[in-house]
Amino acid sequence: MAQVHVNDRDGVRVLTLDNAPVNALSFAFSALLLSAVQAAESDASVKAVVITGANGIFSGGADVNDFSTEPTPETKTVRDVLLAIEASNKPYAVAIDGNALGGGLELSLTCDYRLATPKSKVGLPEIKLGLLPGAGGTQRLPRLIGAQAALEFMLKGSTHAAEKAKTLGVIDEVVDGDVVAAAVAFINEHPVKRRISAMKPWIAKGIPNNAAPFIVSQAHKMVPKEQSGGFAAHKLIDAVEAAVTLPFAFGIAREARLFEELVRSAPSAALRHIFFAERELSKVPGLAAAEPLEIKKAGVIGAGTMGSGIAITFAQAGIPSVVIDSNYDAVEKAKQTVFGMFMYQVQKGKLTQEQAWKLGQSITFTDDYSALDDVDVVIEAVFESMDVKKQVFAKLDELCKPSCLLASNTSTLDIDEMASVTKRPDKFLGLHFFVPANIMPLLEIVRGKDTSAQTLATAFKLGKALRKTSVLSANAFGFIGNRMVFDYAGAAGAMAEEGVSLARIDGVAKAFGFPMGPFAMGDLSGIDVAWHIGKARPDVVSARTDVINRLVEMKRLGQKTMAGYFKYDKAVGKGREPIPDPEVEALFAEAAAKAGVAKHEIDDAEILDRLILALVNRGAYLLEEGVALRAGDIDIVYVYGYGFPPHVGGPMWYADARGLKEVHARLSEFAKKYGKQWEPAPLLTELARTGKTFALYTKELAHA
Repeated sequence: MAQVHVNDRDGVRVLTLDNAPVNALSFAFSALLLSAVQAAESDASVKAVVITGANGIFSGGADVNDFSTEPTPETKTVRDVLLAIEASNKPYAVAIDGNALGGGLELSLTCDYRLATPKSKVGLPEIKLGLLPGAGGTQRLPRLIGAQAALEFMLKGSTHAAEKAKTLGVIDEVVDGDVVAAAVAFINEHPVKRRISAMKPWIAKGIPNNAAPFIVSQAHKMVPKEQSGGFAAHKLIDAVEAAVTLPFAFGIAREARLFEELVRSAPSAALRHIFFAERELSKVPGLAAAEPLEIKKAGVIGAGTMGSGIAITFAQAGIPSVVIDSNYDAVEKAKQTVFGMFMYQVQKGKLTQEQAWKLGQSITFTDDYSALDDVDVVIEAVFESMDVKKQVFAKLDELCKPSCLLASNTSTLDIDEMASVTKRPDKFLGLHFFVPANIMPLLEIVRGKDTSAQTLATAFKLGKALRKTSVLSANAFGFIGNRMVFDYAGAAGAMAEEGVSLARIDGVAKAFGFPMGPFAMGDLSGIDVAWHIGKARPDVVSARTDVINRLVEMKRLGQKTMAGYFKYDKAVGKGREPIPDPEVEALFAEAAAKAGVAKHEIDDAEILDRLILALVNRGAYLLEEGVALRAGDIDIVYVYGYGFPPHVGGPMWYADARGLKEVHARLSEFAKKYGKQWEPAPLLTELARTGKTFALYTKELAHA
């Protein structure tokens, strides 16, 4: 039960926030805290107030659910609490032990003094939800540390350890031991108010306040355009400008108005959808509760790009690993990759030499499979061939201890067929990492027909330990992400066959918010990969022309050969920047003419619709087939794994926001024009007919 504990020490009223799990400052809890503040104010025996938090945390900030709730005149919010503290005649201090984020830090900034333990972290991450700090943060922080530093602090939305926060000037003291006792002693020694609101605004040391227009103008130029994900950033800059140019009361009013505008904006709604979708990921309807196994040591089969990346990921999580590969050249290259990555982090100041050495030594390279006798999980990352993978798993099943989990990093192949060669199908699953595995945050957990609840529980726990966002997929060709991307790439290829330049198609995708277009993505993953998959599954990877075959014959395999759909030059963007190649455009035109594909004009709106709605329609099939549990799971896969712009919320959220009737009509138009592959999925047809959404459908499914 949420409550504010009250305890008096040496004339100081200690208020302890207790609203598990993160002491969220919800509307209801803010009403409790306001009553406690008012009671302290009216009690003449109370000389000062210290606010702290229970549950090993100060406060995670506002309850995000409240952002979708319209407050009534009777509703109390954190702003009411801060107004009461601001108006109080008594000094206030906070004793932070754990996180003070968002509204929790804004509460701290309203108080006069801030003390924290070394493990504490502070931050204003509202920008990640398409919002700005709406409880005085944009007005108080610039007065405390300067507008320039405050902008950087808030625009990044990252958290800072207590010592760093003290260096910045956000925290007054970092104390070991009992921080509450330290705060009580501190405020007794400093029994005077020191409200930040009374401080004069400033920009930065050596920069006069009349330079504010220039600083603000530069800040606006450094963030994305409003329509490209920068809507909240521009509003935040406007709020900080108000802190420098307006009296405090007027600045607070401006902040509140800008906050309300953002709360009602489409980008913030999309980002909040991603926030909530991420918290639903581990909820699997019908899955029995199970105690996860402990993963103390891991094995990786294959020292290629993926295998070495997975090994680095384990090392960074503090889990030693054994990498098995008999190819001497591959092992030597992997060692260079591993130590190169850790030394790069040393150069960036993220690791010490000693830490880098320790991480590197936690990875053992060998060709001896017997070194896997004590590992708790083995992840196979070898060539994408079912026969090869089955040989590997048959061998692993004989060598690994009975409790060891066996996992494949396959991006498309049948998990159950691999599991069939083992005597432990209950301990078999897919763990599909994305390249580069040590950087990309997504992990697809693929559930076979016999995968046990304990194995899945262990996989989710492991994903968390590896700092991955884990999404469950059923066992189906391509799982969630790659099954959809085949339709996306197919739509792009079809438009290229119809005479649209590859650079223009990629440009439309990038203008929408993708970091790269479909052809540059194909070059990055390797055209030979698509060719190989197409040979195995022509029903999924289909084309009207033989362009991919021709490119493979020409050894144009993508970035790795410095030529694919585009050409590459090491002098241009370190060899990663796609350069349009007339030879490939001519190849598409020649192949299209040979196949009888007519050239015609396509506007940018159609280019975008054919790309995005291809994803949406396939996503609808995956929901209906049960490959994906929820529309939000699909959106997470595409935001975290494929660069779908988060401020648009993912393909399924995009479709809901646009309106499924309109999406259905557009797909039906494409079906008439381009063929039955564009016919709307039955689920999409039904939802459009009944006026429902993917989000509502999956919510019903998840709670069935």
